[in-house]
Amino acid sequence: MKHKQIIVFLVIFWVVTLFLNASLAATVSPEEAAKLKTTLTPMGAEKAGNADGSIPAWTGGYTTVPAGFKAGDFRPDPFSAEKPLYSITGQNMDKYADKLIDCQKALLKKYPDYRIDVYPTHRTFAAPQFVYDNTFKNATRAKTIGTNGDNVEGAIGGTPFPIPKTGLEAMLNFFLAWRGKAFTTSFITYLVNPDGSKVMLSTCDEYSQYPYYLKEKPEDWNGMWREKIVIQTGPPYKAGESFCVHDNLNDFAQGFTTAWQYLPGQRRVRRAPSFSYDNPDFSTSGQTYMDECFMWSGPMDQYEWKLLGKKEMFVPYNCNKFYFQKCKDVLQKGHVNQDHLRWELHRVWLVEATLKPGKRNVVAKRLYYQDEDSWELLAYNGWDGHGQLYRSIINIPMLCMDIPTVYGWTQISTNMLTGAYVGWGMLNEQDVQYKEVPPKPSKWFGPENLATEGVR
Repeated sequence: MKHKQIIVFLVIFWVVTLFLNASLAATVSPEEAAKLKTTLTPMGAEKAGNADGSIPAWTGGYTTVPAGFKAGDFRPDPFSAEKPLYSITGQNMDKYADKLIDCQKALLKKYPDYRIDVYPTHRTFAAPQFVYDNTFKNATRAKTIGTNGDNVEGAIGGTPFPIPKTGLEAMLNFFLAWRGKAFTTSFITYLVNPDGSKVMLSTCDEYSQYPYYLKEKPEDWNGMWREKIVIQTGPPYKAGESFCVHDNLNDFAQGFTTAWQYLPGQRRVRRAPSFSYDNPDFSTSGQTYMDECFMWSGPMDQYEWKLLGKKEMFVPYNCNKFYFQKCKDVLQKGHVNQDHLRWELHRVWLVEATLKPGKRNVVAKRLYYQDEDSWELLAYNGWDGHGQLYRSIINIPMLCMDIPTVYGWTQISTNMLTGAYVGWGMLNEQDVQYKEVPPKPSKWFGPENLATEGVR
């Protein structure tokens, strides 16, 4: 009898444990999710503006496609006639300190010619209706899984956690943000040395797609959220080098990124072993790290991720005019020419990443500024083990009214200790700017196709 009681107790304990785990994983109740159709935008942002009106209400975003626009064209700036409301300089920065990112404060103090021109805020982000519909469904069915909680189950085709409770959920929203289904683009990357001299590091063509937005049911998705092939077209000695990357949350949860590389001199495709963590990024000649690609890339297991809340900050936004400028006019000593950059006041989520005990990374602490409307990361600051501000990245988001979305492709990655910076992924002066294309079969992005695409 006693033996049977023990068995019954264990069964009850097992059932209760499963129930509690399921309850913990279901982060949003139906009542909370209902706010996505009332006080929140369909993506989870606050629909209302702020108290003084400097941040307006979201009213559906900007989706007006200019007459004659063709996929791949440079997208015009619908706010080109606007003038800055005010400029922040080293002399008046204390007045705005609470809304300034740490790297902005450092640049304002270091460079007398650096300034931040603040323009009227426009909440232009929009997405197709199917993304909104899926986001609403994901709110109550998505959950984090895996040893580190850095994988997603039960979500597809929309923001997985529109009402995030943890830093990992917010970062997973970034990985799975709406950027379109498939695209191609050309870009160029420069190093700007501390003395202002420029070195062209690479020119590339990229073909990418997002399988997460190509499936209809969560069970059809295998964790692959981005697959891409990048072909270097210059400088001449690097032309033909190419690599393909499979960004899969299942791989991230196990601590690696799957990638292959083709080198024309060897005429062979091989696994690329170092597409993760703080390994130097060869595409920037080691000036940036692999986990800084697209602000953050790869496994998240080295850090504790904490959601600090939401705050009003000056961030780059609606920067279409930036992409019409020549690279030589944009890139100057110490920082980007602020004549061509647009800053707006937006609410952003603050996500803090602190290195776990026993883990090794040259960046000991990171702070990300995440757009509440699009879930894109707009800025990042990183501190070294001595507590010095070491790294910063500013994203330069453009309004893609044709897709529609707001997406930052180009990044300005600065070594705050040396003053050198990299203008990564610059679309300026290129023939094709983030062009939507029909999706390709997944096998096209495999290593078998890499050598064929990379041949000079």
